[in-house]
Amino acid sequence: MFEYQIGVSVLLVFVSALIVWSIRILREYERGVVFLLGRFWKVKGPGLVILVPGVMQMVKVDLRVVTMDVPPQDVISRDNVSVKVNAVVFFRVIDPQKAIIQVENFLMATSQLAQTTLRVVLGKHELDEMLAERERLNLDVQRILDAQTDGWGIKVTNVEIKHIDLNESMVRAIARQAEAERERRAKVIHAEGEKQASASLLEAARMLAQQPEAMQLRYLQTMTQVAGDRGSTIVFPLPMDIFKHLLGGTKPDAS
Repeated sequence: MFEYQIGVSVLLVFVSALIVWSIRILREYERGVVFLLGRFWKVKGPGLVILVPGVMQMVKVDLRVVTMDVPPQDVISRDNVSVKVNAVVFFRVIDPQKAIIQVENFLMATSQLAQTTLRVVLGKHELDEMLAERERLNLDVQRILDAQTDGWGIKVTNVEIKHIDLNESMVRAIARQAEAERERRAKVIHAEGEKQASASLLEAARMLAQQPEAMQLRYLQTMTQVAGDRGSTIVFPLPMDIFKHLLGGTKPDAS
């Protein structure tokens, strides 16, 4: 009788352990890829999953968005400038079956693919495009990654280029280029102002030529302004045209 009780106790312990080993609980963001005797059976979860020990195996897959940092990559731009570029990739698993069966380690595979794609895409552009059109480059890298990882059941939702690091000599060269560009713009603006001023002066001269009286008034106004400055003495030639109307065209007396 005592041996029978021991046997029943051992059996109960074994059955309890078997039940514990058979039960899996998956969270809302988890899925389980279940294999039956080594063959894919189905994707289970979330919630309670019961497996037959020794017959069924399950691999958990997280469906949340993964934030992956792409380490700095040495990139040579199309205009032969060497830069270091790093980025961050956001992706998630949308097909757990493919993510487990089609690739050995989808995290490592995605990381390596992101590094290669970043070098290839940026290498097709010049340095100015890298610095000025970063949003377009982000979309190009994201589109290529998404297309290549589709067979792994992975959706790349976003790619962001974080830093584009230049060596010291290139930074100085860009600074000199920016300074030269500012000087060029300043000269262009100054020349444009001179052109507009010349056009205005030409128009004013034409108007004054049509009205000689206006020219005389302008001359007198200038003399009045200069006369107000007591610090210096300025001698102006007095045009005889001013006295033309005063003389009234009278001729000297013959007597």
